[in-house]
Formats: sequence, C-alpha cells, structure tokens
Amino acid sequence: MNLTDRINQNKNLRPLLKNGVVTFVLIVLIWQIASMSNDADFLPGPAQTLKGGWEIVRNGVLFEYVRVSFMRIFIGWSIGIVFAVPVGLIIGQFVIAREIFEPFINFFRFIPAIGFLTLFLMWFGIEEESKIAIIVYATIFPVIINTIAGVSGISPIKLQVAQSQGASPFQIFYTVTVPASIPHIFTGVRLGLSGAIISIVAAEMLAAQSGIGYLIYTSRLYFRTDWIFVGILTLGLLGYFSDRLLRFFGRTVLRRYGVKD
Repeated sequence: MNLTDRINQNKNLRPLLKNGVVTFVLIVLIWQIASMSNDADFLPGPAQTLKGGWEIVRNGVLFEYVRVSFMRIFIGWSIGIVFAVPVGLIIGQFVIAREIFEPFINFFRFIPAIGFLTLFLMWFGIEEESKIAIIVYATIFPVIINTIAGVSGISPIKLQVAQSQGASPFQIFYTVTVPASIPHIFTGVRLGLSGAIISIVAAEMLAAQSGIGYLIYTSRLYFRTDWIFVGILTLGLLGYFSDRLLRFFGRTVLRRYGVKD
C-alpha cells in the first residue's frame, strides 16, 4: 500500500489535510528552520512574530487596521460585482456588444490597478474614494471575463429547448442564461476578491494613514520586520478565511446552479 492509499484510508488525517492544517504546520516548520540561520531583524521566526503581533494587538492597532482594510475591500469588491456581472451578461449575450467592448476589456485588464493610483488620487482625492475606486477596478475585470465565458459556454441545446417551449428572449435570458452562468460568475467573484486584496495593499502603502498595507509599509521606518510579517500573515489569513466563507456560501446556496466548490 502506497502513501496516498494510507492517507485516503486514515480518517483522522484526511480532515487535517482538507482543512489545510498539515500545510500550515509544514509552513511554520520551514519558517522556523529558516529563521534559525538568520538574524531576527532579517527573518524573525514564528515566536518573534507572535510576540511583535501581540504588541499591536494589545494596543488595538492591528484590529483597527484590519477593520479599515476589510471595509475598503468589501465596499469596493461589492461595487465591482454589482457593476461587472450585468456588464458581463450583456456582453456575453449580444455579439455586437462583445465585438465592441472586448478589445476595450482586453486592453485595460492588463494594466494593474496600482498604475491608476496617481490618477485616482487626482480625480477622487486622498480619502476613501480613491482607494475604493482602485479596488473596484481590480475586481471588475475577472468578474466580467468569467461572466462572458459563462454565457458563451452555454449549450445551444438548452437555448433551443427553451425556444421550442415558446419562451421569449427575456425569459430565456432570465431562466437559462443567468442560471447557467452562475458557476463562472462565482469563479470570477472569487478571483475578484483576490484582486481586491492585492490592490488595497498597494493603495494603502502609498496613499493611506491606516490599514494593513500602511502597517507593512511604515514598519520599515522602525526596523520592525516582525510587524511586517504580522501584516503579511494577517493579509493571508484575511484572504484565506474570506475565500473559505465564500466557498461555503457557494456550496450551500448556489449548489443547485452547479457551484460545487
């Protein structure tokens, strides 16, 4: 019996593997081994990072920065979804719209959101609007592209069956096109979330007085590498658990539309 078969038959180990516990333990072990051969100012170990993290947890800074970053991400991500899903459905449904707007989308989706930071600061100011605009920009393209792919990939047989039943174009769109596209839309939403988190870090590093990105950027001024690691780990955990929650929503609420994970 090989190692894979042993793991599959071990009922105690499978949940740990599935939930990522084993992966995280391995990462911590590798991190600890690497830190033992480096100075703590260069590469702090898990213990030093936890100690530094406790300092900014105790004074409330970390929780406040997490709250600020999370609200920016959630607002920009939500606005991006509300805008991108209908646009993707329309472009995917109508050939003329696709021919007109696909070159536009394929041009701008390769320009990173951080490239527009200076313009957004000029247009929207240094307050929350510019940061939310960056997140919206980073969110919309994965959602639009996946939505278009979902609409374009619908089997013609489904559309023909609906037409043969006397359904109007609007009824076909509402009862066939939209439900069949939901798995692709959901994938785009998940990708949009990762883009939102990545973009907010860059925005907070350059144009903010709070947030996780601000913490990572300003920690260098105090030579606190452990705080930098705390910020990086916090972002990873924020994204990880947000995605897990999103996947749970997909499995429970959207399963009937074909969303499995």
